[in-house]
Amino acid sequence: MSGQPRQGEPEVGTLPSMNARDDLHAIRAIFPSHTTWDAGGAMALAGLPLTDVATRWGTPAYLLDEEDIRERARAFRDEFGRAFAAIGSGADVYYAGKAFLCTAMVRLLGEEGLRLDVCSGGELAVARRAGFPGGRIGLHGNNKSLDEIEAAVAYGVGRIVVDSFEEIERVAAVARRAGVVAPVMIRVKTGVEAHTHEFIATAHEDQKFGLSLAGGELAEAAAQVLGHSEALSLLGFHSHIGSQIFESSGFAVAAQRLIGAQLEVARDHGVTLPELDLGGGFGIAYVPTDTPLSARDMADQLAGIVDAACREAGMPVPRVSIEPGRAIVGPAGVTLYEVGTVKPVVAADEQPRTYVSVDGGMSDNVRPALYGADYTCVVAERLGSDEQMRARVVGKHCESGDIIVNEGRLPADTRPGDLLAVPATGAYCRSLASQYNHVPRPPVLALRDGEVTVWLRRETIDDLLALEGE
Repeated sequence: MSGQPRQGEPEVGTLPSMNARDDLHAIRAIFPSHTTWDAGGAMALAGLPLTDVATRWGTPAYLLDEEDIRERARAFRDEFGRAFAAIGSGADVYYAGKAFLCTAMVRLLGEEGLRLDVCSGGELAVARRAGFPGGRIGLHGNNKSLDEIEAAVAYGVGRIVVDSFEEIERVAAVARRAGVVAPVMIRVKTGVEAHTHEFIATAHEDQKFGLSLAGGELAEAAAQVLGHSEALSLLGFHSHIGSQIFESSGFAVAAQRLIGAQLEVARDHGVTLPELDLGGGFGIAYVPTDTPLSARDMADQLAGIVDAACREAGMPVPRVSIEPGRAIVGPAGVTLYEVGTVKPVVAADEQPRTYVSVDGGMSDNVRPALYGADYTCVVAERLGSDEQMRARVVGKHCESGDIIVNEGRLPADTRPGDLLAVPATGAYCRSLASQYNHVPRPPVLALRDGEVTVWLRRETIDDLLALEGE
């Protein structure tokens, strides 16, 4: 849109009138950085009108602002490098492949100087197909198969994050047979509970990941790895406290505990562990009231935390890794839908609500059903009427929980055929997508400088039927 947005933020707890001209400022921050609006409210991404994209490529479709991804990757690489160089160390940025992965994405990561964390044989296969160097890959997961471990060792991955006593033995056996020394880190339960959804908080005791600091379990695991010195090299400890985190306080506690544990290894075994992985889970803005930290602020805060903890422990600062998967690709994504049915109802609270049904749903974005995740939506090709309606955007699947935007506002004249754009869908939408109700998965289209590149094509009915036996 040609006018400048007015200053100020929407009142916490309210839903801005998303297509009202005066409230455009509220949504700009949650769309990719190369999103524009014309005077009539029609949206373009990376110089391409979304109406043209929909006409050419159909809906639903995942759209990625490629330059936005690159800018965010560079920001994490450069800011963490700067912040940790200032305390006499270094930092590696591992993109978490589970957020979104395809060969084009892997190549982009390589071009921007990032590393890659994979957690399955399939993700490793994508990295190998893209020609990503094995030494810049880490293999994660709480129950790696023997085939996955063998593939990782054969490809020379830079680290395997071991998650149990049994897995230490498996990796050692594979490395010994291959005649190599496999670099490993130990996944640690630090006991830090991030302020996030129960299913994505990953460092408290009662969950499946890692070995506990409590009761000597981690010390025993470290001794076990060090006892396999002919097959394993212990790089350090790894922690991941959760996802969609907006503050650094949890990292402070986790870092102190991990550094204390690494100091104990130095005292007990005479080995200084060279690395420390603090994980990631950095949050992004899904709705206008979300307030994530910038890469610069997070880098400065984490570097200060690690520096202080190492000074207190009297040990050198290790090389630090972080894994900002969602924070790199999530904000760069927009999912484009077409409205099919508009149905006014009387809601349970006896206030009018309109159900706006689109041509996708929980098969392309299961996060609202899985986590109660919030999203924002806008009409993509026009400003719409000044009058707004309370809207719930739902999908086409045979589930009452098939909801994309639970509480939103749309123009009162929203109608069948309109295009809806849902921002912040670059992470954990395509990677969690399914073929529920035998609905083919949408394409992933990368937009840059007025051009579209198909990163993943749209699935077809023939693709679904190809899996059938004779």
